Amino acid sequence: MAFTAVWFIGLCSLLLGCGIHVEASHKIYPQFLTHPWNITPTHQPHRTGYHFQPAKHWSNGPMMYKGIFHFLYQYNPYRSVWGYIVWAHATSTDLINWVHYEPAIKPSIESDIKGCWSGSTTILPNGKPAILYTGVDLHKRQVQNLAFPKDHFDPHLREWIKVSQNPVMTPPDGVNVSSFRDPSTAWMAPDGLWRVIIGSKIDRVGKGVGKAILYKSKDFFKWELVDHPLHSAENTGMWECPDFFPVSVNLEGVGLDTSEIGSHVKHVFKVSLDDKKDDYYTIGTYNLEKDIYVPDEGSVDDDSGLRYDYGKFYASKTFFDSSKDRRILWGWANESDSIPDNVKKGWAGVQAIPRNIWLDKAGKQLIQWPVEELEKLRKTPVELQSTQLNGGSVLEVAGITASQADVEVSFNLPTLENAENLKSSGVNPQLLCSQKEASVEGSVGPFGLLALASKGLEEQTAIFFRVFKDEERFVVLMCSDQSKSSQRSDLDKTTYGAFLDVDPRQETLSLRSLIDHSIVESFGGNGKVCITSRVYPELAIFDEAHLYVFNNGTESISISKLSAWSMKKAKIFM
Repeated sequence: MAFTAVWFIGLCSLLLGCGIHVEASHKIYPQFLTHPWNITPTHQPHRTGYHFQPAKHWSNGPMMYKGIFHFLYQYNPYRSVWGYIVWAHATSTDLINWVHYEPAIKPSIESDIKGCWSGSTTILPNGKPAILYTGVDLHKRQVQNLAFPKDHFDPHLREWIKVSQNPVMTPPDGVNVSSFRDPSTAWMAPDGLWRVIIGSKIDRVGKGVGKAILYKSKDFFKWELVDHPLHSAENTGMWECPDFFPVSVNLEGVGLDTSEIGSHVKHVFKVSLDDKKDDYYTIGTYNLEKDIYVPDEGSVDDDSGLRYDYGKFYASKTFFDSSKDRRILWGWANESDSIPDNVKKGWAGVQAIPRNIWLDKAGKQLIQWPVEELEKLRKTPVELQSTQLNGGSVLEVAGITASQADVEVSFNLPTLENAENLKSSGVNPQLLCSQKEASVEGSVGPFGLLALASKGLEEQTAIFFRVFKDEERFVVLMCSDQSKSSQRSDLDKTTYGAFLDVDPRQETLSLRSLIDHSIVESFGGNGKVCITSRVYPELAIFDEAHLYVFNNGTESISISKLSAWSMKKAKIFM
C-alpha cells in the first residue's frame, strides 16, 4: 500500500504512487505535522549515495516520454511522516541522476480534495500520456481521476490538467468505498477497447477476497464496469497496486509493450498484499475470449507464492522502456526504524535501484537485474580470482569504499557429499534463515558477504548461501541476516530468506550486492532471488565500513571471481 511515491514512466507507461488507504494503512501523526522542523543535515551516515530519495521529508515512492524518464511519486513536502501528500516530479535521462520540478498533482478538486493517491500512466496512440489516479473525495470515497499534460510537446511535462469529467470511475455497488484504488497501466485489446484494473477486495470470513476490478473504454474518458473481475483470489485481503503486463516466452531479456497480446507471450499479474506488505506475482495466460487472467498450474496467488523481492520491498510498478525494449521494475524500501527517528533525521523512504525484468527460460519465474546505467557510477575496481575459503575463513575485500559499493562474486562448490539433509517441502525459508543465521556453522555454508561490517565484526549484514540435500536433489537457501546489523536494539532486524532455483552441481552460485549506507540489495543466482534490507549501523559508517567474504561451513569453497567497485554519488538536484 504505502508505496514511496516513486513510479516510473517508461516510454509507454508511467508508474505513479501505490494506492493509499489512510484509515487502514497510513496513520497520520499530527504531533509531527505541527512540530517545527529543521533542514535535513547533510552529513548523515544512513542517507544513500546512489539510490533515489528526496532531500528531506517523507516519500513513497516513473514513465518515459520523448526520451526522458519521469518519476512521479507520493511525497509529503512538510514532514517525514504520512500526511499531506502530493505527486512530486523528477526527470532523468538515465534512471540514476535526477532533476526535480514542482509537484505534478495536488489536491484541488472535489474528487481528490482529501488526497491524491496512487495510479499509473498510459501513453495513448497519439503519443500523449494520460494519468489515471486514485483520489479521495469529500465523502471519503476512493474514486479514479484522469489528468493530461497541459503541454504534451513539453518533454518535461511540468504541468498537468485534471479533466472536467472527474471522477471517471466510482466504487461499484457492493464494493467498500475505502477499498477501490490504484488503477493499473491501461492496455488495448484487439477489439480496440482500453482496459484497466482497480485494486479491491470483498469482505468475507478471514482476510476476504482480493480482486482486480475490470473496466473498459473506447475513448479513455468514459469507463464501463465489466461484470466480472480480471482475476480474484480467496483469503488474500486487499489487493493494492495491481500490475498486469506481458512477458516474452522466447526472447530473453526483452520487454514488451503493455498491450502486446498473442501466443508468444505469457502474462504477469502482480499485487501488493495490504495484509502482508509484500509484493507477490503469478505467471499465466490472458484469456481474451473471457477477458480473464488464469495463473499457470503451480503459480499460486497467496502469500506462499512468488515475490519480486523477499526483503523490504513494496508497492512496486513496472513500465515498458521502448527505447531499449525492456521492462523496468521499481519498488519502495521503507525505513526499519521508528517514526520519531524519521522525524529526527528529517527524511524517510528510499527507492530500490530500477531493475530490468524478464521471464526465465523455464517460464516459471521472473529474472531481475539492476539497470545497466547503474554501472556508470562504478569506480576503482578490485578483483579476486581463484581464491579458496576454508571453513571459518573471513577475508576482507580491501581497496573500495565499503559503505557505497557494488560487488559481484561467484562461488564454486568442490563437493556436496556432506551437505546437511533437509526435507524442504513445506519449509518456510525465512524462518530457516532465522534459525540458521550466519553465525551458525553448517556443512556447505553459510558462505557469502559481510556488508556494512565494522572492523571487529560487531556489526555486519550477512548475505549468504547454504546448500542442503533433499533426497536426490540439492536445495540452495539464500539469506540476508540483519541480526547484527547495528548496535541499536530498537530496530526491525528481520532476517530474510528464499530458496534459490539453481542446481549447484551444474553451475556456480552467483551473488551481487548493492551497498549504499542504509540499504543492501542482493541478487542471487543471476537475479532469480532478490532480497532488500534496510540497516542502520553505528560503527560501520563512512570510512569505518568494511566488506568481507566469509565461509562458516566445514566444507571449503572457492571464489571463482569477485569484482567490487566503489560507487560514485548520483546527482539528484532538488
